[in-house]
Amino acid sequence: MSTPTVPVYFEQSWAILSSIGLTNVLFGLMVVGITSLSPVSLVPIVVSVAGSVANGLCYYAFYADYPKTGTVVAAGIADMCWLIQEAGLSFYSYLILTRVLKNRSRVIFLCLFWTIMAVLLTLRIFILASRAKDILEGNTSRQITIDHLHVGYFSSIALVECISAFFLLRKFASARRTSIEASSTSGLFSYLMRSTEIRLATLAIIGFSRAITYSFQTTAQSATTPASQLDRFVYTLECMFPVMLFIDILASKLVVSNHIHESSSQSRSRNLNNASSRKQNNGLSSISMYPISHVETRVDAHGGMSSSQERIFQSTVSQAGTHNSNEESQEFQQKDGVITKTVEFDFHDSAA
Repeated sequence: MSTPTVPVYFEQSWAILSSIGLTNVLFGLMVVGITSLSPVSLVPIVVSVAGSVANGLCYYAFYADYPKTGTVVAAGIADMCWLIQEAGLSFYSYLILTRVLKNRSRVIFLCLFWTIMAVLLTLRIFILASRAKDILEGNTSRQITIDHLHVGYFSSIALVECISAFFLLRKFASARRTSIEASSTSGLFSYLMRSTEIRLATLAIIGFSRAITYSFQTTAQSATTPASQLDRFVYTLECMFPVMLFIDILASKLVVSNHIHESSSQSRSRNLNNASSRKQNNGLSSISMYPISHVETRVDAHGGMSSSQERIFQSTVSQAGTHNSNEESQEFQQKDGVITKTVEFDFHDSAA
């Protein structure tokens, strides 16, 4: 009796998916070098490492011909690494929310998030145990149970991402609507909201799609039906998802850097305008001592001025003469010591 031929590793899709994870790790190290090492930047790196290990061990456990003990151990480690890869993607939003949420909203989110994470861990342990029993017994009698467990598992992943997106979008929308500071950074908040919506749409589609397609799985880790092949395609998208997180990290850094540059440019421009305004208003410095926001002085040809009006008028004529002599010659016409033109002066409190 001939033994079945063991397929070549790189002829299997699991080898390609494992290689994608390794490549994502290299991309992550490049991103960390460009930005900085932070918990957020570690999330896509960790899930990529876990996915690479899980896909490699999947070949060892379900395709190669090794002793049952080693196969069971490899299958168990692969299941736990898949848990880290698939549930770990939601920690990207989690790390953002734990910094921005306060008080009651924070408590509600933490309770919901960790409750669903506990459910995910429990379901994955049941999947692990069922697969181990099938491997030890040499059959697939529990495959239907494993499929049903996966439906709840992938639905929970989609649900936790929907909850995270709800809190993120509500927080960003509230800040953009109510904060004066946020109103000047609407571009930043618009980007954060779009980024959250894209992550929600992608992970939710992946979670619900795998919940549907995996329910038609008939063999352990083999794409033998159209539904299982579609599931393999959706899982490939999930393996590529860290690339989206790397793009999001780099784009966030770019948007924030542009905002800081614009703010500094606006601040520099305001300082220059203030300096120019102070220079232009230097001739009216004696008027600025009066705490009056709006003063109107009317000089009639046959009327007199009060003492305060006379001081402002004389100070203006004597000090502003060096700046606007042409205008003064047009506005003031004297004949025989009598003012023949009615003039109206508006004095405003200088911002300087």
